[in-house]
Amino acid sequence: MKFYTSIPSRLKPFYQSELNAYALEMKRENLQAAWNHLERAHIIGQRYPYAHSYVHWKMLLFGFKIKSIKEISGQIPRLFVGGVKSFVGKVPVGNPGGSNVPPLKPFPIEKELLEIFEQAGVQVA
Repeated sequence: MKFYTSIPSRLKPFYQSELNAYALEMKRENLQAAWNHLERAHIIGQRYPYAHSYVHWKMLLFGFKIKSIKEISGQIPRLFVGGVKSFVGKVPVGNPGGSNVPPLKPFPIEKELLEIFEQAGVQVA
């Protein structure tokens, strides 16, 4: 598998858009929508160490916000290992990143996100 360090410039706006949407939904206290945007940002950025780790950081903060011991305890190891897994090119493609799913299990990627990867000229796997 290929080694990546930073998110490609053509993919970065989609990643940033999801983080912006997350922040907006958090301000609105729409927690489910906010979480969905974090999951999408995770899928978009999971192959890139910084982007991957940053989303896990935001997920950890989300866990504190909702006072979820499960999310907090699930995000701590993901925060430390996720970026390393990206660095060596071993990520479970499509995994949404929350503690409600196994950390190493790949998932199908929804059509809209596949179109984003295609539009950005980035191969998914």
